Amino acid sequence: MRYRRLGASELIVSEIAFGSWLTFSNSVRKTSAIACVHRALERGVTLFDTANVYGRGEAERVLGEALQGIRRDSYVLATKLFFPMSDSDRGLSRAQILKQIEASLDRLKVSYVDLYQCHRFDPQTPLEETMAALTDVVRAGKARYIGFSEWPIDRIEAGLRLADVERFISSQPQYSLLHRDPERALLPLCARSGISQIVWSPLAQGVLTGKYAPGAPKPADSRAADDTMKGSIPPGWLQPKMLEAVRAVEPLAAAAGLTLAQFALAWVLRQPNVAAAIIGATRPEQVDENVAASGPSLSADLIARAEQILAGAL
Repeated sequence: MRYRRLGASELIVSEIAFGSWLTFSNSVRKTSAIACVHRALERGVTLFDTANVYGRGEAERVLGEALQGIRRDSYVLATKLFFPMSDSDRGLSRAQILKQIEASLDRLKVSYVDLYQCHRFDPQTPLEETMAALTDVVRAGKARYIGFSEWPIDRIEAGLRLADVERFISSQPQYSLLHRDPERALLPLCARSGISQIVWSPLAQGVLTGKYAPGAPKPADSRAADDTMKGSIPPGWLQPKMLEAVRAVEPLAAAAGLTLAQFALAWVLRQPNVAAAIIGATRPEQVDENVAASGPSLSADLIARAEQILAGAL
């Protein structure tokens, strides 16, 4: 495992981060989730990302349980807030920020998080109120740093212009070979501003693992076959043309000595402004495969050919 500095902070994080978007609604899934967290720790993962809304608190509870007994300064813990936790609890108002950080700390069984992130921008709350409240959370010792996810560029710039508030050190965008929007404005802005990326969906919701074959039924255990999650995958990504293009990238990955998933992760990590790529796993062996993407570098030729193949299918 290799490690990178997270923005203009003192945090050093593993290039592969472990994410806990899954809801752990039964003992079998919970046992598997904890096993994956422990395998990630064994493989050198130090950055663990979650959010209060994942399973309405369940993901934080399970992650907190999994990390019990682990030396607190040996891992970096990140969580988020914004989405509804009840009919009345949502957004980035001062009241919500102060309420939700306490609830997250209680579920995670820690006294502070290393990174507290705004899961989305809240247009209903003045930016000054949000930034002041986040600053108070940091200065009270309940979070070390702050970040954002999928904020509009102009709101990021406005936040950076405010005086006497904590500075963002992280951005959490969707970024992959199939979703390259951050390259246009977000990455340049963040590179100038001391902000690093912690990328979500670097495997394009699993499409870049090669699990979906053109013309074949969707695997029963896949997101595309799950009625509660399949809506998160853009329909075009599951069309035969795209799936055939993904398969055409497999020989390029093999030429680099990598699986398709490892190649996709290494592609994301080629960006110097990316500090980490978030993976999910339901089995420890998936952690093993993904962690192996930290370290290998891709040749310019392989990168260009992969990008050309997939761009032609978008």
